[in-house]
Amino acid sequence: MTDEQAQKLVEQLSNEFFDRPFIHKAYFNSRLKTTGGRYMLNSHNIELNKKLYDQFGIEELRGIILHELCHYHLHILGMGYRHGDADFRNLLKKVGAPRFCSTLEQPKEKQVQKTIHIYSCTNCGQIYKRKRKMDIKKYCCSICKGKIKFLRSEK
Repeated sequence: MTDEQAQKLVEQLSNEFFDRPFIHKAYFNSRLKTTGGRYMLNSHNIELNKKLYDQFGIEELRGIILHELCHYHLHILGMGYRHGDADFRNLLKKVGAPRFCSTLEQPKEKQVQKTIHIYSCTNCGQIYKRKRKMDIKKYCCSICKGKIKFLRSEK
């Protein structure tokens, strides 16, 4: 789907569900990662997440557009357009728009293995495990006040 097709779909849904025209721009924003769409308060434009359309299809996009159009029309009319406002929630129910969009499947991130530094007391043998390196000249054992020595680092 192109930006022009998205614009036509937004205009059509606005006329069909709200009986009001959508006179601003609607387009896909490839930088959106965690949200389905975004209504811009200053410019009154609507940005849509192309990845959600690609993954879930036209019905998911239709729901996102209806949600953003609720923000748009309420803001234009000077009514409560925020998620917590009663006007917004009532309009969502009236037009059948979802409150949240489906979540995208994120590629699993590679977990970074943390290095653990192990120290011990020279007197009593108390073991200390630390995520960060420690200056052994600066610290002493918390039990017997003995000197601390570095043993090894583990992953």
